[in-house]
Amino acid sequence: MKKVINISTSFDQPDLLEDLVEKLAGRRYDIGYGKAKMPFNLEALETSSTETYTSGTVSFTDNDEIINMPFITSFFFTCVKGKDDEYKLAWASSMS
Repeated sequence: MKKVINISTSFDQPDLLEDLVEKLAGRRYDIGYGKAKMPFNLEALETSSTETYTSGTVSFTDNDEIINMPFITSFFFTCVKGKDDEYKLAWASSMS
């Protein structure tokens, strides 16, 4: 018999986290890597990253049992930008 477990996460201050990532993505300074000459069909990318602490709750639901576990952890966010693009969120990783 297969067991179904649902996992969800909620952040305590999602607006603050969203503002931080938007500022990262809206960075105006480029160091020029995005304009470097590259082999055919390849594109150089500018990157912009930040590490920040955030908190929230991870919820596990197994049949009728719900387990809520608070967390505080560091996340690493990276945005990338092509030659003629704007910065876009590429990935986020928990550092724990």
